[in-house]
Amino acid sequence: MANFAKSNVPQFSVDVYQNEYLPEGGREVNAIVTVTATGGGTIGSAVAAPHLYAPGEGPSAAVVLMVDCSGSMDYPPTKMRNARDATAAAIDALRDGVHFAVVGGTHVAKEVYPGAGRLAVADAATREQAKRSLRTLSAGGGTAIGTWLKLADRLLASADVAIRHGILLTDGRNEHESPEDLKAALEACAGRFTCDARGVGTDWEVKEVTAIASDLLGSADIVADPAGLADDFTRMMETAMGKEVADVALRLWTPLGARVKFVKQVAPTVEELTERRTEAGPRAGDYPLGSWGDESRDYHVCVEVPAADVGREMLAARLSLIIPQPAGASAGSGPEGVQKLGAQGLVRAVWTDDMAASTSINPQVAHYTGQAELAQVIQQGLDLRKAGDFDGATSKLGRAVQLASVSGNADTAKLLAKVVDVVDAATGTVRLKARVEEADEMTLETRSTKTVRVKK
Repeated sequence: MANFAKSNVPQFSVDVYQNEYLPEGGREVNAIVTVTATGGGTIGSAVAAPHLYAPGEGPSAAVVLMVDCSGSMDYPPTKMRNARDATAAAIDALRDGVHFAVVGGTHVAKEVYPGAGRLAVADAATREQAKRSLRTLSAGGGTAIGTWLKLADRLLASADVAIRHGILLTDGRNEHESPEDLKAALEACAGRFTCDARGVGTDWEVKEVTAIASDLLGSADIVADPAGLADDFTRMMETAMGKEVADVALRLWTPLGARVKFVKQVAPTVEELTERRTEAGPRAGDYPLGSWGDESRDYHVCVEVPAADVGREMLAARLSLIIPQPAGASAGSGPEGVQKLGAQGLVRAVWTDDMAASTSINPQVAHYTGQAELAQVIQQGLDLRKAGDFDGATSKLGRAVQLASVSGNADTAKLLAKVVDVVDAATGTVRLKARVEEADEMTLETRSTKTVRVKK
């Protein structure tokens, strides 16, 4: 995905936070890696609006909007109308020159605009045409999300662009294809485009929607009230329009005898990356980080090194940011077939007999270890509650309340308070609420992986 149009491409930097000291014989090295991109398509924490780009500027991009049109979208009838309005709002947020299409999803995928297996190019005329075409969207049929994703992939692949992105809305469970079919579709689309997924109402399956976003390196959320769809779609599209660089990967090299135990994103959300590694030469592997604008994300890297005596030092890992280049690419690509982004970091190991040094936990590592545990115990607690194990659920969700309190994760603490009565946050003493609104439980589950950063 080369072929950038004129734009302000972000500059990347890498910062490594760790306690490099290990006791004699110690083997596990932990580090938090902060990756920051600046100077791209956002201003501060707000995405640059499409009109801030001059015509022809900004990265070349393509977006496909996938709108659930299954029969359940007619209950209540306002849901379909809200979905049409939200899609229109997203179309309005498209930058001039962006390739786009609208897909209607049922048990099959249907091209709504522009049709004929192609993408339109956004300008005032095509935006109006696309919005008029939304009048044809009506509810009826089943749900087979894998077919929507495969059609989006075919449409996005037809454009020679830098950024390929999908936005998917569903209100129901994926009942008209097997879980294996959806998994196969996600595996086929992974690495080809990113996708944000939204569940509207409360009749959809949280794990399905979050898996789509996770596999396709996008965001997932609930819009419990369909009236909130337009604002949410506008924000999603503005964020997509702020992306400047696609397919960034973290390349991790380790020396002979060392091995990577895990790599996970820990901010702004917890996302496991370990199994997504692709080999990149002797003792090196690449972990996909998705598309970037102006933003900063944190990653937890854990490396196991050979045991050593006091006084020894070694490089445990070398980190760099790259963009894999397609076959035949030459501009900006190095001899390994990658474009290097110039940002690097080192993870070190030093063996010492100073107990104070070797037992000290780096604040960043400690914080994000707690945030990862917070996401895990929320999921475990909600699963136990659904299974009827109320004692187990109380224990897990109490631990979640304690972790949210200690780390200052106020948003998650508020969501937890809708599922449990908090007796003492500091000790994690809680009682399960006798009655919980389904939307509140689903919101907690969907947003359980959202984290807060370390307080400076």
